[in-house]
Amino acid sequence: MLNSDQTEIDLPPTHSESESVFSDCGGGRAGSAEDAGSVGLCAQSRVAEPGEPVKKDLQHLSREERRRRRRATAKYRTAHATRERIRVEAFNMAFAELRKLLPTLPPDKKLSKIEILRLAICYISYLNHVLDV
Repeated sequence: MLNSDQTEIDLPPTHSESESVFSDCGGGRAGSAEDAGSVGLCAQSRVAEPGEPVKKDLQHLSREERRRRRRATAKYRTAHATRERIRVEAFNMAFAELRKLLPTLPPDKKLSKIEILRLAICYISYLNHVLDV
């Protein structure tokens, strides 16, 4: 976890790019999933020791790989699903409020979102025309 003063960009690289391409798994450093997938040298086999901080193990990963791993956690997925649900509910409530302002026959007719938008455009145009006359 990064502290408030440190960003992902500030993390120092722990190896050079040539090391990750030409290293074999005998050096004690775990190859990242990116290295293993693109070069095909070895899979990630090292597990963090009980006293060893996980942060050091993740420093050799690219910024994109760290982002992928963070997004793969259950906590992140749950939070993302909650945010998305709130966003969709707000979106649907806005459409419902707009729908209440539009005249249709019958008044309780169910309209799709695109129909609501098209009807709103026509109704605004009509109101502008009424004001101009």
